[in-house]
Amino acid sequence: MADPALRKVFGEGGFVLAPGVYDMISALIADRAGFDALYVTGYGLSASHLGLPDAGLATYSDMLSRVARIAEGTKTPVIADADTGYGGLLNVRHTVRGYEKAGVTAIQIEDQEFPKKCGHTDGRRVIPAGEMVRKIAVALEARQSEDFLVIARTDSRTALGLDEALRRAAAYAEAGADLIFVESPENEDELRRIAAEIDTPLVANMVSGGRTPVLPAADLREIGYALAIHPGLGFLAAGEALRRGYAELRESGIVTEQPLHDFDAFCRTVGFEDVWDFDRRWADAPEKAAE
Repeated sequence: MADPALRKVFGEGGFVLAPGVYDMISALIADRAGFDALYVTGYGLSASHLGLPDAGLATYSDMLSRVARIAEGTKTPVIADADTGYGGLLNVRHTVRGYEKAGVTAIQIEDQEFPKKCGHTDGRRVIPAGEMVRKIAVALEARQSEDFLVIARTDSRTALGLDEALRRAAAYAEAGADLIFVESPENEDELRRIAAEIDTPLVANMVSGGRTPVLPAADLREIGYALAIHPGLGFLAAGEALRRGYAELRESGIVTEQPLHDFDAFCRTVGFEDVWDFDRRWADAPEKAAE
């Protein structure tokens, strides 16, 4: 069930900072960090689950099963990437219903042609704006609760320019999208212009090494953004830690230089406390089972 907290925050002009999560380890750690929302990244999920690029290769079923597990296993409101809605208008309706039933609080749908590509890579093409407007209308009709938020993303900036991206953003806002996401503006001036021209709550996508400058949350809030997502933070941090740890093990035969998560704390993060408690009450006291 969608968490009403996010709609309340955005309705009151607040700001949400959301780290990217891509599997249950990243989700559990982020869930305990005190964020107002978690962002399930399609890039990270495609890479971690399939070992494939974010290029429309992960299916609706691939995403839904993992998004549902993350939503079930965490307490923080979940914002989830849904690519293009995985097809036409009927697919969008099916996707919205599936994500909402899974416990997601906000769904992100973009105006790319299928197969889509990561928003900070080359080769993206967009559908006509009118088609995206119809997708937004279907998404709004399909949701069961208004607390389930629809984020409309346009990928038109890179190929068609900022003016076209702003035209589309305005059209998607008029269509009723709860948040507007202009993907990959190329400098701070563009970020500011988007905020100046679009009144609907805005999403800033902070991708380390991407096309958009990564700004502090305080700066984004001052500019006028409502939601800042850091989709790559988790898998980029984990990837570098794994690269260093495995390299040291291969070269030295032991890992002593790389920082490692405390094993006991990790056990508690993934739920061993419940197992230990169960064992104390049952496995270590077999006579109770006979009572």
